[in-house]
Amino acid sequence: MKSINSLRLALFLSLTSILLPAIHAQKMPPLDTSSIEKITDVKGKSNKGEYKITIPQNDLDVEVDGFRIIPPMGLGTWIAFTPTKEGTMIMGDIILTENDLKPVQQEVIRQGLTISAIHNHFVRNHPNVMYMHIGGNGRLEEMARKAKAVLDKVAESRGHNPSANSVPDVPYTIDSKKLDDILGYKGEMSKGVYKYTIGRPDVALKEHGAAVTSFLGFNTWAAFQGSPDHAAVAGDFTMLEDEVAPVIKALVENGIEVVAVHNHMVHEQPRIFFLHYWGVGDAEKLARGLKAALDQTGKKKNAMTKMKM
Repeated sequence: MKSINSLRLALFLSLTSILLPAIHAQKMPPLDTSSIEKITDVKGKSNKGEYKITIPQNDLDVEVDGFRIIPPMGLGTWIAFTPTKEGTMIMGDIILTENDLKPVQQEVIRQGLTISAIHNHFVRNHPNVMYMHIGGNGRLEEMARKAKAVLDKVAESRGHNPSANSVPDVPYTIDSKKLDDILGYKGEMSKGVYKYTIGRPDVALKEHGAAVTSFLGFNTWAAFQGSPDHAAVAGDFTMLEDEVAPVIKALVENGIEVVAVHNHMVHEQPRIFFLHYWGVGDAEKLARGLKAALDQTGKKKNAMTKMKM
């Protein structure tokens, strides 16, 4: 009898371990993306139950070392929404001028949201731009209204809608196939910028217990523009703590300038660091330098796979 009862208990525990996660997942309602779009007045993109709105900063005439920086080169404000047990978590990266910084961060705090990072992406950039990471948790409609208030404050500070006008393409004559072959990934072209977005499926990242995906900004990216012998590359590396030193070493040894090392989140598990870089020179040489740095990441499971933002 004892053996039968033990068997029944083992079967019950086994079924419970299988069914409870599924039941839990069913209790998490999908995002009402139409409400987000209506409240923020921005049409976003959905990806596997998450939703992201992006505002290209078309009004900022930024130049670095003679290259024009346009939204595909890292000049797009975004706010992403993901469902949680408590409702909705938002994460965002807000692009600010020096005049925007004070009023917008005051608005973030007024809305009860958090600021987890303020940093640069470039050096020698004219005008100077900064990137402010924000976050929050709550009801979907409430989070959408708070996000809208922050975006409205940026527009108020600038005196216009940052995305109102379009920007012309930048020159591009690089052989993209050669870049793909060197890096081992395929990029996407947008307005003369060829961009790679590389996820980290080898790391199960969570912030406040909620999964943080490539779509929510947990990715390494690289954006190229220019000609074969005079190209510019800008981007962001996402790294575990033991990867920081070898990635920096690989980039610097290959003539690529590390311009920022920082966090994006403060309650993430495991601990993650982000690094921004800038390089000018022969396009293929720059790509080989990036490949040397990429090879220093994801070694645990030898897994880094392209994921679309």
